[in-house]
Amino acid sequence: MNQILDAILAPDSTSADFAALPLPSSYRAVTVHKDEAEMFDGLTTREKDPRKSLHLDEVPVPELGPGEALVAVMASSVNYNSVWTSIFEPVSTFNFLERYGKLSPLTQRHDLPYHVIGSDLAGVVLRTGPGVNAWRPGDEVVAHCLSVELESSDGHNDTMLDPEQRIWGFETNFGGLAEIALVKSNQLMPKPGHLSWEEAAAPGLVNSTAYRQLVSRNGAGMKQGDNVLVWGASGGLGSYATQLALAGGATPICVVSSDQKADICRAMGAEAIIDRNGEGYRFWKDEHTQDPREWKRFGKRIRELTGGEDVDIVFEHPGRETFGASVYVTRKGGTIVTCASTSGYTHEYDNRYLWMSLKKIVGSHFANYREAWEANRLIAKGKIHPTLSKTYRLDEIGQATYDVHRNLHQGKVGVLALAPEEGLGVRNEELRAQHIDAINRFRDA
Repeated sequence: MNQILDAILAPDSTSADFAALPLPSSYRAVTVHKDEAEMFDGLTTREKDPRKSLHLDEVPVPELGPGEALVAVMASSVNYNSVWTSIFEPVSTFNFLERYGKLSPLTQRHDLPYHVIGSDLAGVVLRTGPGVNAWRPGDEVVAHCLSVELESSDGHNDTMLDPEQRIWGFETNFGGLAEIALVKSNQLMPKPGHLSWEEAAAPGLVNSTAYRQLVSRNGAGMKQGDNVLVWGASGGLGSYATQLALAGGATPICVVSSDQKADICRAMGAEAIIDRNGEGYRFWKDEHTQDPREWKRFGKRIRELTGGEDVDIVFEHPGRETFGASVYVTRKGGTIVTCASTSGYTHEYDNRYLWMSLKKIVGSHFANYREAWEANRLIAKGKIHPTLSKTYRLDEIGQATYDVHRNLHQGKVGVLALAPEEGLGVRNEELRAQHIDAINRFRDA
C-alpha cells in the first residue's frame, strides 16, 4: 500500500506508473461480520451501537471482473446506510449479499462472511477489467453508488429501474470505507479538481440523491419560483437540497432542530427557517395518534415565511414522524417526494388531503448515472459545495458512524482511508480560492 500511496502523492506519476504497480494481496477495510448479525437482538434502534459491530479488518483484494475497476481509496464518508448496515436494520445486509451471490459465478465473490461497507469514495484508479475504455490507471475519480447489471430492458430508460439495481457498499460488497474498493466502471466520475480527497468524497451519495429527488424529472422536477420544504436542512441530504433549491431559483423553507443548524442554513443563503424544536412542533400525540392541529400550526408558520403561499414540493426523508404533516402542508397539485424513512418506514397520512387536493407522492431512490454525473458536474463547477463538517480516520469509523446514528453531526462526516492527512489532492487552487468560504462552511460551524 505504501507504493500506491507514494505514487498518488508524487506530482509526476503517469498512468503507466500506476499500471506497473504491484497490487497488494490484502488491504484494510471496515466490515461487519455475518456471525454477529444478531448481536443487537432485543435492543431498540437507539440502543444499537455501531462501535460494537464495525471492525477494521485486513481482507483479500477481490478478483477484478469485466467492466470493473479497482480504486485506491484516499477518502470516503459515512452515510445513513452505513448506520443501517452497522445495526443490522431493517435487515442484515448479508441477505443482500447472499441474493446477489446467486446471480452469476462472478457475483459469488460478494457472498462472504464479512461485508466491506461504504457507498462513497474519492481516489485513484489502479486497474480496469476487460471492456473498460473510458478510464485508465492513475485517473483521479469519485464514485457514485449505483450498481446495475442492465441485462433487462427495464433499466434502459432509467437505470434505477433495472431489476438488478443495487447500492454499492450496502447491497454489494467491497465498498468505499476501505483502502481499496471494487466498483463498476460506470460508477466512476471525474474528481472535482478544486477539492481535497475528503471533500470530494463527501457529496457523492447524498448530492446525487438530492438531485434526482428534487431537480430531475424522475423526482419533483423543481422549477424557478417553487417553495420547497426541506426537512433536516442542515443534514447530509438536506444541506444539498437546500443548495440545489437556492441555485435553481426556488425558495427553500428549511426545517432544523437547533439554533446552530439554523445558522448553517442562513450561511448557505436560506432565509425561511423553522426550528421545529424551538417552536415546539409535536406531530404525534402518542405512538399511535397524530395531531392535525400541529399540521395546521406548521402550515400557518410556513405561509408566514412565504408571503401566504403553501409549498410546491416537500423534500421528505424522515418518514413516519413527519409524513402526515408533509402531505397536509403541500399545496394543491404539489408533490411530496420521499427517499428514505429514518424515523420509521410505516408512513401515515390523511388521504383526504392528498386525493381531494390532487397531490402526488413520488418515491425517489438514489440516482441514475446521468443524474449522478450532472450532480457531480455542479460540484466541479463550484455551483454546489461539499458539506463536510468533520473527518475521522479509518480506525475511528465506529465513532464516526455512532455520531451519524445519534445525529450528533452537521452535514457530512468524512473518513480518511489512504490519505495520511486532510487537505491533499487539490489540483485547481484558483477555483478553490473563489469558493473557500463555502467549502469550509460546515467545518466552521
